[in-house]
Amino acid sequence: MTPESLPRRLAAPLGVAAGLGAAVTRVAVVDPNRPGSYPACPLLRWTGLYCPGCGGLRGLHALAHGDLGTALGANALAVAGYAAFAVLWTLWLVRAARTGGGMPVAFRPEHVWTLAGIVLLFTVVRNLPCGSALVP
Repeated sequence: MTPESLPRRLAAPLGVAAGLGAAVTRVAVVDPNRPGSYPACPLLRWTGLYCPGCGGLRGLHALAHGDLGTALGANALAVAGYAAFAVLWTLWLVRAARTGGGMPVAFRPEHVWTLAGIVLLFTVVRNLPCGSALVP
């Protein structure tokens, strides 16, 4: 069995980076703070409740323009998710370059349940009066 070439090993992580780069570029150029730029959150529109993603595009727009404070104010959980993804993607890229290996983290059920619990807690708290600092 012959080892894969470096370009072939890097194709998947670089393809993901290219796709996400295009998406981030769109959000950086088309301001989500302008009405009509993107569809409104259906949960917010129909119930008045903020979903865990509300403010995520505004946060990404702020990050793309180097404004971390505004990004955290728009959706702190999304910003944490963007940072976690960047770390995991970097590890994936390094691992692919060195050994041709895939994603370095194997998510177990307890990881998924913990993440789901964090998202649920964030969602509930941001919709309570005491969580007004988490509202976009």
